[in-house]
Amino acid sequence: MLVAVFVAAISFEFINGFHDTANAIATTVYTKALPVRLAILMSACMNFIGALTSEKVALTIATGMVDIQLDLYVILSALIGAVIWDFFTWWRSIPSSSSHALIGSLIGATIVFTGTTAHVEWMGVLEKVVIPLFTSPLIGLCLGFFIMKIVFELFANWTPKHANKFFLRLEVLSSALMAYSHGNNDAQKTMGIITLALISAGDLSASSGVPLWVKLLCAVTMAIGTSVGGQRIMRTVGNGVTKLNPVIGFVAQTSSTIAIEIMTALGAPVSTTQVVTTSIMGAGSARRFSSVRWGVARKIIGAWFITLPITIVLGGACAWIIGLML
Repeated sequence: MLVAVFVAAISFEFINGFHDTANAIATTVYTKALPVRLAILMSACMNFIGALTSEKVALTIATGMVDIQLDLYVILSALIGAVIWDFFTWWRSIPSSSSHALIGSLIGATIVFTGTTAHVEWMGVLEKVVIPLFTSPLIGLCLGFFIMKIVFELFANWTPKHANKFFLRLEVLSSALMAYSHGNNDAQKTMGIITLALISAGDLSASSGVPLWVKLLCAVTMAIGTSVGGQRIMRTVGNGVTKLNPVIGFVAQTSSTIAIEIMTALGAPVSTTQVVTTSIMGAGSARRFSSVRWGVARKIIGAWFITLPITIVLGGACAWIIGLML
């Protein structure tokens, strides 16, 4: 069962890599700052480095979501539920949150396993999941808007051609930093779930932290997944929300990086997809409110709100089915 959990966890990390590649490189590709293959390679390398940087988010997943030692099949059920939702949203080209899919599935599987909601750390879920669910996209939106306004003021006398050429170079740097922050936050969710499995199997104490081999395994897997790409979702993030140019691309990625790094420092597992999307909205609306395709934005935001409740049901259903089989 522990081997099955490992396989499912690595599968989730791989899917997370190609599902969320678009977050870091969509604007870079669509503004032609980098060709798609080079952008994906750069993103994979920076995801790998970011994944090895810290473990605060991993410890939130491993020790901050439930207060009971779970059977390994419960953790397996949580991973299967998250993978199902990730595949569905990738197939439908919906930029959903892999983070909230995993947490929702873990909550649902735990409730079915225990037969009660009492063993879910609801205060931890509120502080580390629900509040960041709303605040991190809001931070991205506000940063995107205000940084764009500052750029307008500072570069008001530049010609569009000169400005685009300048920001095209800066966009490569901002994309690399965004990929780093994605690895620093997103890769840690799988580290946390594997650490939780090791604790449940009695192979690790809750105070031991995340083993180095787990960090390396998750970092490599996310980098490989990232190298596969995620062009379905890239189309939605890259040019579905607003018409992109190098200035908006740079501002959106810079805003996203700042917002994600703030949340990572707090140990909050946030959705990079949400933050990137709202940062693009903020930067686009600073140029002209009507330039944002609010119909597309509403569909994306709708997916954010339904991810947690749907994956709670999916995780619970998987735990019930696997429990019957065992």
